[in-house]
Order: sequence, then structure tokens, then C-alpha cells
Amino acid sequence: MSSTKARAALRTSARLSAELLLIFAMLAVALWLLGRMWSVVWPLVVGLLLTTLTWPVARFLRRRGWPPALAASAVTVLFLLVAVGVVALIAVPVASQSGELTDGVVDGIQKLREWAAGPPLNIGDDQITKAMDSAVARAQDGLGSTVSTVITGVSTVVNGLVTAVLALFLMFFFLKDGPRFLPWLARQLPGRLATDIPTVATRGWTTLGSFVRSQAAVGLLDAVLIGLGLWIVGVPLVLPLAVLTFVSAFVPIIGALFAGFVAVLIALVSNGLTDALIVLAIIVVVQQLEGNVFQPMIQSRGLGLHAAVILLAVTLGGSLAGIVGSLLAVPIAALIAVVWNYVREELSEPSPEPTAES
Repeated sequence: MSSTKARAALRTSARLSAELLLIFAMLAVALWLLGRMWSVVWPLVVGLLLTTLTWPVARFLRRRGWPPALAASAVTVLFLLVAVGVVALIAVPVASQSGELTDGVVDGIQKLREWAAGPPLNIGDDQITKAMDSAVARAQDGLGSTVSTVITGVSTVVNGLVTAVLALFLMFFFLKDGPRFLPWLARQLPGRLATDIPTVATRGWTTLGSFVRSQAAVGLLDAVLIGLGLWIVGVPLVLPLAVLTFVSAFVPIIGALFAGFVAVLIALVSNGLTDALIVLAIIVVVQQLEGNVFQPMIQSRGLGLHAAVILLAVTLGGSLAGIVGSLLAVPIAALIAVVWNYVREELSEPSPEPTAES
């Protein structure tokens, strides 16, 4: 074993380790700064995602001669109308049948009590009453924590409303002045950064658009398949549940769980336990197809990422930052791939020109 080669390998390993430590330290500082500025960064991210969704309409109007401000205003108002319409589409049928649903819930509870009183459980009414009294006592003991939880929930709702309002305003300004941003940025940057950063930003914008469109396609598939299943079973409120499924597809994991829970609950109180189990089976099958087939295939084609990379990114994002991490994991991975591919293109050796044979 050559001592000279060993020392050279050790020096190279030490230099690489020091460089990697510096890179990780820089990333840690960047993430810390991002966390400190999250109240501004999160509305900015939501505004960008909404802009990628609504930009094709604004671009169409601008190409037809509409002024940028008028096109942005029209698209923003249209987006608000669609959002309000979606909420109304879900809320109005549910409110109109709230009495039937309430009676169904009461009947369902009564059926559960009768089932529990029979074999094999043989739980008497006195035991059920005692359990309910115990639950009430525990609820009273935990009143302080309940109040704090409610206050936290109200604060979360308020923060969500503030984020939504800021995101809408940012979407309007992005739709209005977005095309002027990159030329302005190129004039502010020195040297080749004036070319590199706008190029990467353009590719990143295209990638974000592909992400939003792929999420919409996955949500549409979920809504159609689950809606057909609910219609075949005979569950009421099929259209509101399908719309809820489509909207919930933009919030990974929690959105699917929430939409599925609502569908199963409505099937239980309106059609009974058997149909509720059938609906649960339909939702589980569709969600498995979405998570393991539809979403990886559609997003891998639209974003240029392998399906395994998307699955790992969602898992890592969820473990690091919960729901928000799951929501942003795929676009962040796609943007990292955009930067990596551009850097690799710039650093690669030019291919040798073919020499003419004499």
C-alpha cells in the first residue's frame, strides 16, 4: 500500500468533508432564516401556486389585447367567484339535508347502542350511561386544555385567512407585473448571473405550472372515480362530495383523509353500515391507486422526476414539516432538479466536434 497515495486520499477526503460541512452549515442558516420569515414566505408560496393555476387565463386575455391590470383583475375576480361557487356547491346541499343527516346520526347512534347491547358484547344501558358519565367527567376535567385548543384553532383560522388574503393580493400583482420581473432582475444582476438566474427562474416557473396541473389531474381522477362509486352505491350528496375530493387533493394526506371521512360518515348516517363499509373500501382502493399509480405516473411525466423520487420526497417532507412539508415536497424536489440540471449543463465539457474524414 502506497503511503503517498494514502496521504493524498486522506487529504482529499478531509477537504471534501470540510466543504460538505460548510455547505450543510449554509443550508442550516438558510432554513433558519426561512423559518423566521415564514409568515411572509408562506403567502408568497401560495400566491405563486395560485398564479401558476390562473396564469393561462390571464395570458389568454392579454394576448387578446386586454391591459395587464384589467386582465389580472378579471382573473382574480373569476377565481374568487369559482372558489365561492365551490364552497356553495358543498355547503348548500349539506345545509338543505342537514335535518335528514341529523336524524340519521341519531338513528345510527341508537343502532350502535342496540348492537352493543346484544351478543357478543352484551353491554347494558347502565354500562353505556356510566361510560358516558365518565367521558363527561373527563371532558370537564380537561376543560382548560379544551379552551386552549379552541383558542389555538381560532388563531390558526385567523392566520389562514390572513395568508389567503395576502396570497390573493400577491396573485393579482404576479398576474399583472409578472412578465416584467425577469427583465428587471436581469438588469440588476452582474455578469453571467444576469443570464443564469432568469433562465433557472423560467424553468422553475414551468415546473411549478406542471406541478399544479398534475395535482389538478390527480384530483379530477379521484373525484370522478369516488363520485361514480358513491353514485352506484346510492349515497346522497354525490356532487358536493366529488367537489370536496377534488379540492382536498391539493392538500396531501390530510385532505384525502378528511374527504374520505366525510363520505363514509354520510354513507353511514344515510344508507347504513353496509354501504358505509362499501364506500370505505372504494375510497381505500382509489386512494391506493392515486398514491401508488396515478400521482407518481402523472407527476413523473409532468415534472421529469422518477416516481420513486416523488414518493420519497413526499415522505421526507411530511416527516420534516408535516402537512406543509408534504404539500411543498414535490415542487421543491422538482425545483432542485431544475437547478441541478442547469448547473450540470453549464459545468459539463462541450462535446467534441466531429472531424471530417479526409
